[in-house]
Amino acid sequence: MSLGVSRSGPRSWAAPAQPRGSFVASEARTLTVRLGIEFDGTEFHGWQVQPRDRTVQGEIEQAIWRVTGARVRIAGAGRTDSGCHAAGQVASATLSTRLTPDRLRAALNAHLPPDVRIIEAAEAEPRFHARFGAMRRAYRYLVAPQPSALKRRYAWIRPIRADLEALQRTSKSLLGTHDFVSFSKQGGDETETVCAVIQAGWSRRGRVTRFDIVADRFLYTMVRRIVSTTIRAAEEAGGPKHIREVLEARDRRAAALPAPAHGLYLMRVRYPGLGWLPKERLDVVA
Repeated sequence: MSLGVSRSGPRSWAAPAQPRGSFVASEARTLTVRLGIEFDGTEFHGWQVQPRDRTVQGEIEQAIWRVTGARVRIAGAGRTDSGCHAAGQVASATLSTRLTPDRLRAALNAHLPPDVRIIEAAEAEPRFHARFGAMRRAYRYLVAPQPSALKRRYAWIRPIRADLEALQRTSKSLLGTHDFVSFSKQGGDETETVCAVIQAGWSRRGRVTRFDIVADRFLYTMVRRIVSTTIRAAEEAGGPKHIREVLEARDRRAAALPAPAHGLYLMRVRYPGLGWLPKERLDVVA
């Protein structure tokens, strides 16, 4: 038996109550929808649906069932880890409904918990797939210098003993196409570990230090390991040379342990002919 997930614990699909009200389609049509999603990952066990844990995908699929009466599997552009957040996740699904995309968005939000919001909904080409069709993904990582009750769930609390110029100089070695196996998850099963990094850089907004990275694809824990390794290299004067050595080692032991998940945000995703989606999300996070 497959299981849904609720805020209070596991929620069984068995003997479900029937969907009610205007959300039930009387003259439905089948369409592919593209969803823009933001979520606070604090209370989730990641994006990907799991049998007995609360996940973002699980909550959205449960909301779709309540709106359409159908069990639908959605595809997400980024499979974020437990505790990671998103300002601009993109997902796709094929479903049957009489609702317009905008009404569908409103209906789904009515059934979603407050830590997940559908911020965009649009009809897509039937072949559109949020994960496999993505050209690039953009992530942001936040580091705050001192303990804060407001930032403790949304940034890595860590003083950085290196200036912005040193961080920028160090991150330049990440640009280009490399084998990033050294920055991947220990014990991971990914066989393709070559990624093309298009952008990688550091900036500051107030007292928060931000790392932004854009690549064609990412490995599990890749961004978090890059953040911790880059900071370490900048602080210890190893700089760009150290990053190159870690890449060339092709050994996970060469990189630093991953930075905490709660500082990481999936910002947006780029698709051929569509550009970056969702639109205008870069100022949402710090």
